[in-house]
Amino acid sequence: MRPVPALIASVLLTGCATPAEPAPDGPPAAQDGDDCAVIAAVAREHFRFGPDNPPPPVRFMGGYAPRCDWSRYGLAFTPYDRDAPESSGGRRWVSFERPRYDGQGALIKVGVMHGPLAGQGSECRVRSGFAGWTVSECRATWVS
Repeated sequence: MRPVPALIASVLLTGCATPAEPAPDGPPAAQDGDDCAVIAAVAREHFRFGPDNPPPPVRFMGGYAPRCDWSRYGLAFTPYDRDAPESSGGRRWVSFERPRYDGQGALIKVGVMHGPLAGQGSECRVRSGFAGWTVSECRATWVS
């Protein structure tokens, strides 16, 4: 008689299929901190932003807006302002989409614009380990 292993498997699969409870006004609470750490890793390691190279204003794509304490990661992001005059650098920004998590870590689409028609997009693989989230590779996805 083998109904017990089938019952155990069905209980385990049901537990895996249960979605995380969303935090009020945001993504699942377990992902919020990871999103910030993934974005910070890409900002520091791929774009080389930090105290000596401050980032341009940031745009989060698709209505996504993580709540992050950027100073915790040594970053000073300011929100992108579409109405900023071009003379103030208003045409330059960096963008991030929400990270997508899988069994290898996270994938995140990013971009940087240097002017109205000049920029580059990338998709970065970020992995979690003893040193926190680190970028393992980025590949170009578009150039304008």
